[in-house]
Amino acid sequence: MFEPFPGNYVWNLGINLALIAGGNHGELDEVCRPVREAAKAGADAGSAQLFDSWIAVADQVVRNAERDEAEGFLLSAGAKYLRASGYYLGAERLQSRDYAPPWVAYDRGLELYHKGSALRGLHVEKVEIPYQGSSYPALFVHDGSGTPRPTLVSVNGLDSMKEQVDMAGHGAVNLERGMNTLFLDQPGTGEAIRKRNLPAIYDAERWGSPAFDYLLTRSDVIQSKIGIFGLSFGGYHAPRIAANDPRYALCAVMGANHVWGQRQRERVANEGENPVPHYWDHVMWVFGIDSHQAFLDYADQITLDGQVEKIRVPFLITHGENDRQIPAFNARRSYEQAVNSPKRTLRIFTKADFEVEHCGADNGTGMRDYIADWCAQTFDELTRNEG
Repeated sequence: MFEPFPGNYVWNLGINLALIAGGNHGELDEVCRPVREAAKAGADAGSAQLFDSWIAVADQVVRNAERDEAEGFLLSAGAKYLRASGYYLGAERLQSRDYAPPWVAYDRGLELYHKGSALRGLHVEKVEIPYQGSSYPALFVHDGSGTPRPTLVSVNGLDSMKEQVDMAGHGAVNLERGMNTLFLDQPGTGEAIRKRNLPAIYDAERWGSPAFDYLLTRSDVIQSKIGIFGLSFGGYHAPRIAANDPRYALCAVMGANHVWGQRQRERVANEGENPVPHYWDHVMWVFGIDSHQAFLDYADQITLDGQVEKIRVPFLITHGENDRQIPAFNARRSYEQAVNSPKRTLRIFTKADFEVEHCGADNGTGMRDYIADWCAQTFDELTRNEG
């Protein structure tokens, strides 16, 4: 992984994710330079300084985009607005919940994501997924033709956001292979937690099945070809949903997360890297639980033991061999228990792939493209089987 901050995994991860989401190396270098000394104090201590540095660069990228737009160079402006969106969202993701400025940055990131997408001519629709008398937000990314296509439901990780996952290229590579994508901000993530105060839950089918129901209302979706994809903590959610809602035609994960609850107890003993600073405050906020012990007790339910055996559709598991957050045995455990899947596939990414870290954070293309290829191939096989 590119490591501008030696020894500070969390900050390095944030920069790598920004690069994957379309960030520019020159701009991100300007983010890193002023805070290299602060990084030595650890992920938590200097996070506010990192935020200020990131926002200064994001603000300048916006000014550059505005100049392009004023001159009529709309494609160039759109590209810059999208990069700035990624920077605002990336900066917010790394902050403590009691630090006020990130909320403004988050709103700015959402605004610029949609402005940049529109200027680039991308087909992105804001949609709402009904949930427990309310709803949570999602993005439907399509080609604008109205042609019915296979569709993937994309499930976030613990701290990711639907816009970031799309900007990491998942929507584009799926479209290249003839698939739409429904990017969720499921409860506990993105707008659902920030704007709706909808916390994460262990029984993800409660929000995963409504996403399927929504897609049944669209004429540009082939109803028999709706699959589900999850990354990071989504590597728990997506298989859990596929195990409990047999309507999903396939399931794929980027980073297995078979025993996530167990991993939380291991993190108490400082085993494994954390994804964000202020980790315990963050994760309790995500779940809406005030007590550390109560959170750990709740998290004990978050396991795929007894769930994966119920998956009866094609199931793909990808994982990096040197994942420093979630050990690779999670992937092998999910694979071994998926005994009822008619097509179970395990792909461990190695140094030869230039992608060994958590969810491909050191590359961003290997797992992403392989998952898109596998899903397109599997949807095609389902077509032939139907014939």
